[in-house]
Amino acid sequence: MFLHSNATSHKWAFGAIAELLDNAVDEIPNGATFVVIDEITNPRDGSPALLIQDDGGGMDPEALRRCMSFGFSDKNLISTIGQYGNGFKTSSMRLGADVIVFTCHSKKRMLSQSIGLLSYTFLRQTGHGKIVVPMVDYEFNASTRKFKPMLPHGKENFSSNLSILLQWSPYLTEETLLKQFDDIGQHGTKIVIYNLWLNDDGDLELDFNVDAEDIHISVGPKVIQKGHHPKPVFDHHIANLYRYSLRVYISILYLRLPESFKIILRGRVVEHHNIANDLKFFDFILYKPRVGGSMEAAVVTTIGFLKDAPHVDIHGFNIYHKNRLILPFWHVVNKTNRHGRGVVGVLEANFIEPIHSKQDFEKTPLFQKLETRLREMTMEYWECYCEFIGYQRKKKSSPVSVPSQHGLNMKRKEQASAMELEHAKRPSGSGSYAADTLHIGVEKLASSNELQLNDKETILMQANEKLHLRLMGSEQREKELKLKVEQLRSELADKKLEYSRMLAELESIDTMKMEKNDRNCKLHSFLGHTSTFITG
Repeated sequence: MFLHSNATSHKWAFGAIAELLDNAVDEIPNGATFVVIDEITNPRDGSPALLIQDDGGGMDPEALRRCMSFGFSDKNLISTIGQYGNGFKTSSMRLGADVIVFTCHSKKRMLSQSIGLLSYTFLRQTGHGKIVVPMVDYEFNASTRKFKPMLPHGKENFSSNLSILLQWSPYLTEETLLKQFDDIGQHGTKIVIYNLWLNDDGDLELDFNVDAEDIHISVGPKVIQKGHHPKPVFDHHIANLYRYSLRVYISILYLRLPESFKIILRGRVVEHHNIANDLKFFDFILYKPRVGGSMEAAVVTTIGFLKDAPHVDIHGFNIYHKNRLILPFWHVVNKTNRHGRGVVGVLEANFIEPIHSKQDFEKTPLFQKLETRLREMTMEYWECYCEFIGYQRKKKSSPVSVPSQHGLNMKRKEQASAMELEHAKRPSGSGSYAADTLHIGVEKLASSNELQLNDKETILMQANEKLHLRLMGSEQREKELKLKVEQLRSELADKKLEYSRMLAELESIDTMKMEKNDRNCKLHSFLGHTSTFITG
């Protein structure tokens, strides 16, 4: 019952799959280049099962035991997504009743293979009062070139665990059990979740039949009849489709991924989708909340209108934490007065902590402060840009504001062109949190005779922030280009070798042709002489 209740922390099946993908992404520093998500068939009863496999560093026997235990994590909290030591158990149990793990690990000339089973079915049907996790380990014997059982607790304990695995896993013999390592190699992990859960209608919650290259949630977009014209219940926009299409959700799940790492869903690579690329008239806003007294965090938010605005009634912020999407299209304003329609933002907020399921944040004062600032940000942006998508800007008759030491309120030219608007400075607006916000872009400023000394200092600070961000972006781009150059050099070297090989092969063929022609000429000459001799 603990396993079952623990799994309910995930209310969404895709959120559970994302937890397992996080473990694979965390293995990128250990050499992981791919993670595969696919449907396989349970050989015991022919039912569908979910496969998730990566080529990361894998786990040694002790690491697998820690993985199958509760509340333990040895991950680096600074660099990794996972941190609570509970994600694997909660996510796998959320998707199905049973999960079996195969993992290979190579360390200090020791190559090991380990198998572990976490089975709700086994525990319930055998009436266990505690969680029992059978595991078996094998190590490579260099002299025999084969894997042999590891017996740290004796042969009887190994045999007992193996017997449970063969009885309750999808694999009936030790031979078929060990065959699962054939496509893993010397390092990597394979997870098979079987006895998948059903929805309230008695159907599999994960639908593998709608799209052969995708996995859907069974209550996904459907078509209803209204008169003679079918209309979709859900608009086919990424902001809606991610709820029902795993491929769409994975495409926006990570803010950035190295080119060397691929997520392969049902045989096809998932193309990464940067939501910021869907925006027009976009702006960059630097938000600096105070964290722990005097220490500050810095968050750059990209905000703009969706390219389809105002035709799609979608808005909200996509908030990432340590590269991972936590809140997709989070609504911070209501749509009753259409203010904020089509306004979408993207930011990475590492200064707030997500809850265990990674589908929301802890409701701390810092989070509430962020929510208020994003709401203000939306309304300020709307007031500046709404007329460019067909809405009338609200007229204000308020007197000219006095610049403060924290920010500069400036008057924008009324007739700025759309091209200029994308690069113009946005007004900082008012509000209790505007003092923590610096805006990027200072091209359009009021005349110098209207500026005070403090205002000039503010402009210089803004320009400095802008240059700093550009420098950071340039440095990152330089690293990416250098990596690309190395890859191209490697590919060029391979092509040169291939060219040399093919050239040598061609020369060999030409030589053979010349030799053949020479032999044919000699044979023809010989036959001519012979014919003359016979005729004579």
